[in-house]
Amino acid sequence: MGNYMVRQYIGKNVYEAFLERMDFIFQEFDNIFVSFSGGKDSGLLLNMVLDFRNQNAPNRRIGIFHQDFEAQYTVTSEYVERTFERLEQEKNVELYWVCLPMATRTCFSSYQMYWYPWDDRQQEIWVRPMPKKKYVINMRNNPITTYRYRMHQEDLARQFGRWYRLSHGNRKSVSLLGVRANESLQRYSGILNKKYGYKDQCWITRQFKDTYAASPLYDWTSSDVWHANALFGYDYNKLYDLYYMAGLKPSQMRVASPFNDYAKDSLNLYRVIDPAIWARLVGRVQGANFGAIYGKTKAMAYHSLTLPEGHTWESYTKFLLDTLPVRLRNNYIKKFQTSIEFWHKTGGGLEEETIRELIDHGYHIRRNGVSNYTVMKNSRIIFLDSIPDDTDDIKSTRDIPSWKRMCYCILKNDHTCRFMGFGLTREQQKQVDSLKEKYRQVVKKDGV
Repeated sequence: MGNYMVRQYIGKNVYEAFLERMDFIFQEFDNIFVSFSGGKDSGLLLNMVLDFRNQNAPNRRIGIFHQDFEAQYTVTSEYVERTFERLEQEKNVELYWVCLPMATRTCFSSYQMYWYPWDDRQQEIWVRPMPKKKYVINMRNNPITTYRYRMHQEDLARQFGRWYRLSHGNRKSVSLLGVRANESLQRYSGILNKKYGYKDQCWITRQFKDTYAASPLYDWTSSDVWHANALFGYDYNKLYDLYYMAGLKPSQMRVASPFNDYAKDSLNLYRVIDPAIWARLVGRVQGANFGAIYGKTKAMAYHSLTLPEGHTWESYTKFLLDTLPVRLRNNYIKKFQTSIEFWHKTGGGLEEETIRELIDHGYHIRRNGVSNYTVMKNSRIIFLDSIPDDTDDIKSTRDIPSWKRMCYCILKNDHTCRFMGFGLTREQQKQVDSLKEKYRQVVKKDGV
């Protein structure tokens, strides 16, 4: 592609870097398969990998793995089907369209942590019929020996890779993922994994013995992806055209399960874009309709919480816990107890401004060494008294514990308690910002 790509750095553009990575992959791994979700990134990756294979190693066999989540836009289903039908004509291509029951997290229900795409016990409420193709894997036709009934969706994807290795001579295997680091902190952390990497390649991660996952597009931007699609004339999911016409920003255009946290703000688009599928979605997961209507209102704690009269945040949180099913209640209690113990015994790294503010407002705290999880090696702070009911008087940060934050997680159906810090940290965001700034300066320097 020469100088046509949007961005250049370290003497090469992102496409040239991709070709180098493909050469490395094809030399290092015996078995290769592409994880194809139906989104723009995995679609581009699939097309470019096959082009590379056809030009450089036409006899190499490539697997295509699609994990079907049942509930999706009709145009996405059409794109996946169109792609698989085209790939049937390719030589040395193996197709795996997986429609197995799996546990998929939902943020819309106060009574369900998970829903189960392709649940064989609820076929009458499936959002769409099971695809009828010879390469579709379902409960009646399932060669994946590492599959466990209704396993978590992440585990299913990983165990497919393990099975792929076992079923292909038990030789070194890699799954190619269309994942980019600048999409989210979670993806940044998941991709740039040096501890479980492969031969100093940060974009390759070990999953099991001789089983790896690689993200060769990890440093591409959304603009790079669309530029490549246009330049090469690849087919893509026309859902993005509908998203564009609906006024969504590129960062909001996701092809994902409609019930996860990332899809919350756009769930209501199903009403307009695909009303037939919407009618099925409403009956598929408890709370979907409520979430679509009230997802950005106080009803789901989007802006501010109002404490009921006669309650403290602690008593209100405990009241809400009592209304939940046992499994969900225990999930929250375990995370809350972990957080409370952490802030009493270990402590979190806070900036000096926040520490001074806590002291000025009378909070009983103590320094407990230095945090290894902050770039500036901030002091760890533990709370000597009970966890505060709320910390609304602290303006410099929200990253300190309170019963109000716990309450927010329940009202938000935040089953993973990301709002309380169970996940990526603020300092990791600074690292991402630093990385972006680094490449932004390189771009300015090269005049691209």
